[in-house]
Amino acid sequence: MTEYDPASTKPSPTDWVAQQAELYESSGGTQGTEIHGSPCLLLDYRGRRSGDWRRTVLIYGRDGEDYLIVASKGGADDHPLWYLSLENNPDVHLRVGTERFAAHAETLSPQEKARVWPHLVEVFAPYEEYQRKTSRDIPVVRLRRTTA
Repeated sequence: MTEYDPASTKPSPTDWVAQQAELYESSGGTQGTEIHGSPCLLLDYRGRRSGDWRRTVLIYGRDGEDYLIVASKGGADDHPLWYLSLENNPDVHLRVGTERFAAHAETLSPQEKARVWPHLVEVFAPYEEYQRKTSRDIPVVRLRRTTA
């Protein structure tokens, strides 16, 4: 497995995500910080099979000091690959605006999800439609800052 180096993370295979991540990172977190008017962060995570560090861009909400991300995949019936990787390797690195830090990922319980879901729909209204169009319960992940 490779050591974490933000400069050597593998970009998303989805062109627009890779381009936005590049703009976000190359600007030091001053550009590319929104998707459709909603705030976004860079999530650097370890691939569950390769062990390589990968990067994606995700809309986020807040719960106190923690960040919340939604594994919606646009309402698809399967989880996004980044979410599957977090289940195996929950220690991640974030860039939120100009700040970069380590964090730990944890899927919320159904009760916690119910509490924060209205806030997440306020942040990005399509989440409500995404949940309606799939039989899968869309996970919400808490990202809590760590000292590592």
